[in-house]
Amino acid sequence: MSFRDNLRKVTPYVPGEQPRGSVIKLNTNECPYPPSPKVAEALRNMDPERLRLYPEVGIETLTEALSAYYGVKKEQIFAGVGSDDVLSMCFLAFFEGKKPVLFPDVTYSFYDVWAEVYRIPYRTVPLDPDFRIRPEDYLAENGGIVIANPNAPTGRAEELSVLQEIIEKNQDSVVIIDEAYVDFGGETALPLIDRYPNLAVVRTMSKSRAMAGMRIGYAFASRELMEVLQAVKYSVNSYTMNTPSILAGAAAIKDESYFREITEKIIKTRERSRDVLCGLGFSCGRSSTNFLFAKPPEGIGAARVFEALKERRIYVRHFKKPERIADYLRITVGTEEEMDALFAALREILPALREEA
Repeated sequence: MSFRDNLRKVTPYVPGEQPRGSVIKLNTNECPYPPSPKVAEALRNMDPERLRLYPEVGIETLTEALSAYYGVKKEQIFAGVGSDDVLSMCFLAFFEGKKPVLFPDVTYSFYDVWAEVYRIPYRTVPLDPDFRIRPEDYLAENGGIVIANPNAPTGRAEELSVLQEIIEKNQDSVVIIDEAYVDFGGETALPLIDRYPNLAVVRTMSKSRAMAGMRIGYAFASRELMEVLQAVKYSVNSYTMNTPSILAGAAAIKDESYFREITEKIIKTRERSRDVLCGLGFSCGRSSTNFLFAKPPEGIGAARVFEALKERRIYVRHFKKPERIADYLRITVGTEEEMDALFAALREILPALREEA
């Protein structure tokens, strides 16, 4: 018997590379534009004295701003350190049964990590050949359901009717809809939270609000679910979000015009970029996110394109698992200039890789 026998053994989530220096970084779905000017103003005006004190335990400044913006009662809002923290708390709070939690086989790869860390049984449900959800696949007995909509890394968004069918037919389980990318073209499930007490909707400020570095996430749900979620939070860490993040998040949510401006710019660049990629021979489906999920021309291989771009200091994301997406690249939508640099590099890379094949 060794102390090593008591160590928890898990396969961790692998985040996208964070290269230093002068690079074009299109691998982690960050916003290519800065946050609202009101965020900088809020941080400049913050009294430094507040930093010697613990932050608001209830994160009231932020939840009040979220409540006003979304028209949801404060008691139905939970804030945490990025949506990863919020989702992690949801797994810990809502999935305690013996039946498996269900989520798609191609989706955010943190879900299975949390399930394994918290020793929650789970089963992945295959997407159809077009990377879509089949509602009938979620009618099996389960201990909960997690669906990212729009999905990552595929970029596909399901209609609200598809999600509602799944929620409606699984009212004995908690259903989590992860809406990290919903502001780029998806249809939110938020209007359903008062109708279905088993529903939780999770959001982030890392993408459309341009604040990945501040780590701000939040969830909406019934008061019943929120009471459980808050109890778990206070059992783990009462002070989850720092004061600058609380103030910055509240400022960002109040600047609607800037939010609309940058999301519309990203969507416009995304659609142009998809057209260019298709013109270069990529297979690239419609996206409702701030990234594109693209398969290089036949016979070239995603791994080779990934490495060739990396040599040119252009970083995109390549997933080796699951195997069915190993020949795809996930490309974050950057600025127009960054995307043009990517396309120029691809125009050099693709002919060279064809000759090597």
